[in-house]
Amino acid sequence: MKVLLATRNDAKLAELRRLVGAQGIEVVGLADVPEFPEAPETGATFEENARAKARDAAAATGLVAVADDSGLTVDALNGMPGVLSARWSGRGGARTERDAANLALVLDQMADVSEERRGAAFVCAAAAAHPDGREIVVVERWPGTLIRLPRGTNGFGYDPAFVPEGESRTAAEMAPEEKDAVSHRAQALRALLPRLTELS
Repeated sequence: MKVLLATRNDAKLAELRRLVGAQGIEVVGLADVPEFPEAPETGATFEENARAKARDAAAATGLVAVADDSGLTVDALNGMPGVLSARWSGRGGARTERDAANLALVLDQMADVSEERRGAAFVCAAAAAHPDGREIVVVERWPGTLIRLPRGTNGFGYDPAFVPEGESRTAAEMAPEEKDAVSHRAQALRALLPRLTELS
């Protein structure tokens, strides 16, 4: 079965390829298919954005498409940055610069928040869409806390400040294969993959 992973985030594509490729599914990325117009992420929820991305990609390419939308929800910030996670500090600059700016802004906003109120979770909605309109979507959470100073060089985004529940290390201090086993994206794709045959 050939599946299109509809993302232009190279770090996310590598992570998704590791997860999906292990299932014996032939994986292609957006660079492997003709370009098509991509609608901006305007959904109010991760689920809406994931569905829209998968739906657009499937319609444009004729392939079963898998897309995700994910981000960080912070209890003390009323669930924000949420669907705005990738552009919390604005839209400009390269991805690595935006990641650093987003992380710095969240940590600054959390500077006066006590340890017991620093709960957070990564959330991932993973959607699969068939060109005929059939869709599947799942949503998973990876709970944890935000520390005050970033640690680690693996991962991307908010990983250096996120300590998963039951861990002492940040997500950025975990090896990629360790993160793949437990992350929000891994959980969502693990729940979605067995159901891809419904769309084949």
